[in-house]
Amino acid sequence: MFAEEIISNDIPTLNINDSVQKALDRLNDFKLKHLPVVHDGVLVGLVSEDDLLNIHDHDTSLNDASVHLLSIFVLNDTHTYDVIRLLSQLHISAVPVVDQQKNYLGLISIHEMVDAVAGQYAVNEPGGIIVLEIGNRDNSLAHIAQIVEADNAQILSSYVNSFADSTRLEITLKINKTELTSLVAAFERYDYQVKEVYNNTQVDDGSQERFDSFMNYLNV
Repeated sequence: MFAEEIISNDIPTLNINDSVQKALDRLNDFKLKHLPVVHDGVLVGLVSEDDLLNIHDHDTSLNDASVHLLSIFVLNDTHTYDVIRLLSQLHISAVPVVDQQKNYLGLISIHEMVDAVAGQYAVNEPGGIIVLEIGNRDNSLAHIAQIVEADNAQILSSYVNSFADSTRLEITLKINKTELTSLVAAFERYDYQVKEVYNNTQVDDGSQERFDSFMNYLNV
């Protein structure tokens, strides 16, 4: 998935002639900390609420030298992983999307990014979650998929997490069914370490409650 697939045009841009107060009002309206400033269809920069609040005269226009504009954007063909990395590393609530000529195409807010990730990882699809811990030399996704399919199930999404100073890997699988007892047993027969199970109807260890809380957080 690329940036151009998840941009939103629902949030209007700011113009260089807009006042600081107008920018602050719009930031408040859309519950964001950053908004793009555009002139003649071209991105000028990104304004930050924190920077604007430090300006005493809120009638100041955004093209004034006292207004700091951040030069932050992504190209339309940027992968969503890089968009997430930018949002996280720079602690920004939105990032503008432009083409090669820096023409403004739209905005990706943190809200759109959460929705996109939820869709990409099948968060809203019914099913269960199994977390495996394996050695990095035993990482065979094809074999894992065969075990799942042999249990008449499908992997809706998966991701791998590595640990610093460790040869172990954690693989999280979203499965298209909630009854996971037989699948867990199959993994254990092949000597996979089943670290966690969510939505397993045969186990009541608090996992369901944690899973529901996580789902509710993503849907905020």
